[in-house]
Amino acid sequence: MSVVQVCARCASRWPVAGSPAQWCPRCGGVLLSPVDTARPAPAAGRNFRWVARSPYPPLGRRRPAPRRLGPTPRYTQVPPWGLLDPPPPEPDDRAPRTEVAADLAPTLLACTAIVFALAAVSEAFRYALLVFNRVRLVDPVTLAVSDAAVWATQVSAPLVALAAAVTTVCRLVVTRRDVFAARTLADPRTPRSLALGVLVPVVNLVMPGVYLTEIAGDDRRTRTVVRIWWATWAANGVLVAIGLLWRNQDSLQAQADSVVLAAITAAVGAATAVLTLYVIRCFDGLDLFGRPRRVTRWVNAPQSEKAEEAMAG
Repeated sequence: MSVVQVCARCASRWPVAGSPAQWCPRCGGVLLSPVDTARPAPAAGRNFRWVARSPYPPLGRRRPAPRRLGPTPRYTQVPPWGLLDPPPPEPDDRAPRTEVAADLAPTLLACTAIVFALAAVSEAFRYALLVFNRVRLVDPVTLAVSDAAVWATQVSAPLVALAAAVTTVCRLVVTRRDVFAARTLADPRTPRSLALGVLVPVVNLVMPGVYLTEIAGDDRRTRTVVRIWWATWAANGVLVAIGLLWRNQDSLQAQADSVVLAAITAAVGAATAVLTLYVIRCFDGLDLFGRPRRVTRWVNAPQSEKAEEAMAG
């Protein structure tokens, strides 16, 4: 059974749960007596009635006259308020610093190879003067030129090598990002970890080869070049450590041997710079001089009938 009470003011229907209520919860009007919706009472037995009212106003009532509008407002000056419409920002066409530094890596590596090659020549020339000085006196001008060449290369070579190492790290970051993007993956190593693995001594003898091997893929030629570079890079690091320890000896023969060791270390450093440049070119699909790499493929060509007859005869 469903028993409701109807509001006399807003005609809302409220179900009766327990004793009947007196006031409407919505508008505060008086609630009529409960009515059973399943058995509606006849009109004569109800204590309320429905009244229909027209939504239109009665004809005898006059509508209020429209209000006259005043003059249109004007401003003696441009108002300071309003919606700001700034121009759209111009697109920044500048490349990120990492990519700019990465583009400088081949140039700095070439400069590094040249400086280390000059250092190797300077050390070899100094050793030749040492051998020549055993039987004859060396001209002071020649000795001054040799000393100047050695000092100039010893000062400039580490600086150029450091700049090349920084730009090479940027090139490694960009290359790894492009390779993993081509595989629809993200580089699992952060640029900071790559930089630490390449620039921190002792650690950089192992980690750069690991970073390059991860992106070498299945290209046999690239993997071979990476392995050769890795061995040359590790040998260069070992030679640098031996050279630093060898210079602590005070004998004349040890000093002469340190000159030879410095020449060999500089030559290996130049070769390492060239191989580093070649590794970069391999990942770019170019040769050492930056030209498109040509791939040689051997194809079995069928022999002609005349050639077969000649071979048979």
